[in-house]
Amino acid sequence: MKSQSKLIQRHPFHLVDPSPWPFVAALGGLSLTFGGVLYMHNYSGGGQLLILGVLTILYVMFTWWRDIIREALFEGQHTLAVQQGLRMGMILFIVSEVMFFFAFFWAFFTSSLAPVFNIGGVWPPSGIEAISPWGLPLLNTIILLSSGASVTWAHHAIVAGSKKEALYGLAVTTIFAVIFTCLQGFEYISAPFSMSDSVYGSVFFMATGFHGFHVIIGTIFLVICTFRLYLDHFSRQRHFGFEAAAWYWHFVDVVWLFLFLTIYWWGFNVVI
Repeated sequence: MKSQSKLIQRHPFHLVDPSPWPFVAALGGLSLTFGGVLYMHNYSGGGQLLILGVLTILYVMFTWWRDIIREALFEGQHTLAVQQGLRMGMILFIVSEVMFFFAFFWAFFTSSLAPVFNIGGVWPPSGIEAISPWGLPLLNTIILLSSGASVTWAHHAIVAGSKKEALYGLAVTTIFAVIFTCLQGFEYISAPFSMSDSVYGSVFFMATGFHGFHVIIGTIFLVICTFRLYLDHFSRQRHFGFEAAAWYWHFVDVVWLFLFLTIYWWGFNVVI
């Protein structure tokens, strides 16, 4: 009886089993970083090492998150305390992403409010034809805000226990996301400047490009949530995986609003 009592868990937290995935993920990240640097400096084998790193990271993402889903859904390890920890972790992750984009806005305002002489002392820089915010940028803004509304619709449908409506909402959100990405790619192709055209081109493509990358990640996140919802992984009470995707998507929406108001609208209408 004494040995059996030691097996009783007297706390609400999940003590995870030993896993190889953190170590494999570290190797994948190391391969990804070194491969990227070697590839960009034209070293032999850099591209192969980069691809190996990407494939390793993708493999770890699948296997590690598969284990987490199993622990939550089938083993019942995600108690209320664990869910609270996951929510706090997601919030802190989004805060770190806010700081990431804050750096790009800082670079934009530093360069635009006090333009240096080697770009003509004006903003936009001499020779740069800024993109009008009332064309594709405005259309993309409407599309992305609409996707935020549809993902909220899906969330309310899950809470209400309506699986069919939730699937419709996620499908609409995914379609909006794909359209946004395609239009953003078209804008890049038809842009009258490139990334190497002064600090304007660098800030524009870095800020909007990383936002586009986050849109792609969020789209994958939502597609996986759609598949999991179809497999009945979510219930009215337990659906944090979807909540995390919805939070991330709303973060992407807010970042785009700031990009539209600053880089597109303010940068186009204000000449310094």
